Amino acid sequence: MVRSLTRIAAALALLLSTAVIGLVGTAAPASADGCYTWSRTLAQGSSGSDVRQLQIRVSGYPAYGAVLALDGSYGPATKAAVKRFQQAYGLTADGIAGPQTYSKLYALQDNDCTPANFSYGELNRCNSSWSGGAVSASTAKANALVTMWKLQALRHALGDRAIYVNSGFRSYSCNSAVGGSSNSRHLYGDAADLAAGSHGFCTIAKRARYHGFNMILGPGYPNHNDHVHLAAPSSRYWSASTCGI
Repeated sequence: MVRSLTRIAAALALLLSTAVIGLVGTAAPASADGCYTWSRTLAQGSSGSDVRQLQIRVSGYPAYGAVLALDGSYGPATKAAVKRFQQAYGLTADGIAGPQTYSKLYALQDNDCTPANFSYGELNRCNSSWSGGAVSASTAKANALVTMWKLQALRHALGDRAIYVNSGFRSYSCNSAVGGSSNSRHLYGDAADLAAGSHGFCTIAKRARYHGFNMILGPGYPNHNDHVHLAAPSSRYWSASTCGI
């Protein structure tokens, strides 16, 4: 009898130890999501496709003048972006992506992985195939998704009031029809032209500097007095002299 009880106690101890290790090592979210579900806690030093998925969603939180690399490597910049995201939504700001952070991301995204307040239709009024631009259709669509997450961060920073996208992806033919530049970022799918809305152009342009946009063109730049152009080329170019940019 004593031997049996000893064996049972040992088995229970092993089971408890395994459960605790599992909770610390994976920290799986409480529920699945229709778009994407993270299965482990991510922190500095993590790497993989799940890190890149996280980076896409926090790409709008890189700090002033910065752009977050979507490289699948959870380095200091990703930790800082996650921390800013957490601060923006009143979460524990430790720079570690766990259940609380995932729950907020799940609440913010639709089943097609677009953020709740933006859609592929808004970012592409040119065609339904995303083809005919300077990059492949899949790349153009992927670029637009990242742009939408940056816009979602910008929208939240501006008090969660609506931001209106006048133009997003363009094929070469669509770009020519509206008199766009021959090397327009719209051809790459990573650009968005915004209306003033209730914010005003300068408020949008100034705030966009904190949300991962390397290109900001607005009032004071030729042909941009009636919209703010945000995009993501490889190098920075900001010009909206009326707004002090």
